[in-house]
Amino acid sequence: MAKKDENKDLLENPEVIKEKLEGVEHWFEQNPKTALGIAAAILIIIGGFFGYRYYMGGQDAQAQKEMFQAVRYFEADSLNLALNGDGNNLGLLQIIEDYGRTDAGNLANYYTGFIYLKQAKFPLAIFHLEDFSSDDLLVQARAYSLMGDAYMEQKDYENAAKYYDKAAGYKPNKEFTPSYLMKAALAYEKLNNTDKAKAAYQTIIEKFWDSSELQNARKFKARLEANS
Repeated sequence: MAKKDENKDLLENPEVIKEKLEGVEHWFEQNPKTALGIAAAILIIIGGFFGYRYYMGGQDAQAQKEMFQAVRYFEADSLNLALNGDGNNLGLLQIIEDYGRTDAGNLANYYTGFIYLKQAKFPLAIFHLEDFSSDDLLVQARAYSLMGDAYMEQKDYENAAKYYDKAAGYKPNKEFTPSYLMKAALAYEKLNNTDKAKAAYQTIIEKFWDSSELQNARKFKARLEANS
C-alpha cells in the first residue's frame, strides 16, 4: 500500500517529480564517466541495430538480383542449373551460402527443397524446407506439405501425417487445405489409424463442402466405416 501511495505522489505531485529529477541529475554530476559510458553504450546498441538493418536490406536487394536467373531456371525445369548456377549466374545453393540470413536466402531454401524433392533426394529436401519459414498465406503451408511428401516417399508415414496436418492447420483456406487434409488422411490410413483418417475426411465434408475433394472424402470415409 505504501508503494502504491508513493507512485501516486510521483504521478500527481510536481514537487515529487522535481525531487526525483534532481536526484538523477545529482547522480550524473557525481558519476560523469559512468554516465558517459552508459550513454555511449546505448548509442552503440541503437546504431548497431539500425546499421544491421540497413546492411541486411542491402544484402537482400543484392541477393534478389543474384537469384533472378536461378529462379528462371527453376521455372524452366532446368533444375541443376537452378541449383548450381551456369558459371555466370549464382545457383540457389550459393545464394543460401552467401546470403542465408536474407529474405532471398530464405526463399532459396524453399526452391532448393522443392528441387531436391523432384530429384528424389528426400533427406536434402527436408533439410532445406526445414530452414525455410514464411508468414505467407500459401507458401508456408505448401512447404509443410512438401515435407510431408518427402516423408511419405520414405514411408515415414508418422512424420508425413504430422506435416500434412501442419499444412492443413496453417491459415486454412478452401483452395488448398482440403488437398492437405486428403494427404493427411492417406498417411493415417497407412498407419492404420482409421479414426484420424476419418476425422480428416470429416473435416473436408463439414468445412470444405464446396471443394473438389468432397466426393472422394465422402467415398473414402464410407469405405473406412464399412471396414471397421
